[in-house]
Amino acid sequence: QVQLVESGGGLVQPGGSLRLSCAASGSILGINAMGWYRQAPGKQREAVAGITRDGSTNYADSAKGRFTISRDNAKNTVYLQMDSLKPEDTAVYYCNAEIIGTRLRIGNYWGQGTQVTVSS
Repeated sequence: QVQLVESGGGLVQPGGSLRLSCAASGSILGINAMGWYRQAPGKQREAVAGITRDGSTNYADSAKGRFTISRDNAKNTVYLQMDSLKPEDTAVYYCNAEIIGTRLRIGNYWGQGTQVTVSS
């Protein structure tokens, strides 16, 4: 059984920073791409940032220059450093990963989500 567990969300003032973490555990042989998505109330889930196994990254336009995605392959963990946060960044943030499990089966997994609220 594979599980993704996020942490690091919370309440922060505009202009502040937060660092999200997402750790994968279970029967894992390897992890391909990992990423962060978010869903604000009344809106569809949207991609925020992604990172390949070798460290190549991509960002949504809204995240460029403010957010940084990184990963630690030894710890099966992906991070999202969020700086210069804005009220419009308020959302539930979800971690996503493509994981190679036992018998080389590849599955797409989601975390449970962590709330980020940017407000004064």
